Amino acid sequence: MSKIRTRRRPGAAETVAPAPLPAGEVPVVELRDVSKVYAGGSVGLERVSMRIGRGEFVFLVGATGCGKSTCIRLLMKELEVSSGEILIAGKKLSEVDRKRVPYLRRNIGTVFQDYKLLPNRTVYDNVAYSLQVIGESREEIRRKVPDILRLVGLSTKLHNYPDELSGGEQQRVSIARAFVNHPPLLLADEPTGNLDPETSIGIMQLIYRINRTGTTVVVATHDKEMVDKMRRRVVELRDGRIVRDEQSGLYRPDESTTEFAIRLRGELGVGDEGNPN
Repeated sequence: MSKIRTRRRPGAAETVAPAPLPAGEVPVVELRDVSKVYAGGSVGLERVSMRIGRGEFVFLVGATGCGKSTCIRLLMKELEVSSGEILIAGKKLSEVDRKRVPYLRRNIGTVFQDYKLLPNRTVYDNVAYSLQVIGESREEIRRKVPDILRLVGLSTKLHNYPDELSGGEQQRVSIARAFVNHPPLLLADEPTGNLDPETSIGIMQLIYRINRTGTTVVVATHDKEMVDKMRRRVVELRDGRIVRDEQSGLYRPDESTTEFAIRLRGELGVGDEGNPN
């Protein structure tokens, strides 16, 4: 893979070293000196290095255009790096050819700000579709889809269409679709960007519940207040470079999803009605 030369722009922060992992642990996500330069010369990422361990919950934060979405798209192999290397569970993405990308994505759940639901399919069929494309049997689909819809609090909505749901409910369908196959890695790009504060807390509670099952979670967001209150690891990007990588210790590792939601609502000053536990 060709290397490109990058120069630190005036005022740009120095590179932040990747956080250490326990000895011998293979990161679920690893970026090694990754740069992405788009056609025309705009820089998406510049010499970014980062390691994310199994079961971590990590926020990617920063202003619009800082590189958050570029990072998510590189991890999904929607984009190719200009230089450097990305590894998922120790596997170099540069060695995954296009025919194998669907197999890679079976192990990566993705959630987007605009939901990306199929408008002419019911809630059940939207979630089932993600299993159909990977060849799951009808029996497994009939077993898994109702289970995941119960998890996200939509067991009574399986026959509804997306336009019959609220924004929060549509995002829950999106999360159900991303997690129905229980992937070891969940990527969420601005999952609460279109939602009110109360609904946002419910979505974050759901993502936290998924994280507690052992899934590694990476959330790209500009919602600084939510990030501060959740007290998880924060990786801040500015002009395509990491300027902060902090692991907060100000939360109980055994905090239940209900306790999590109560604490978050209290600290954000949001009512506690309307979200399933």
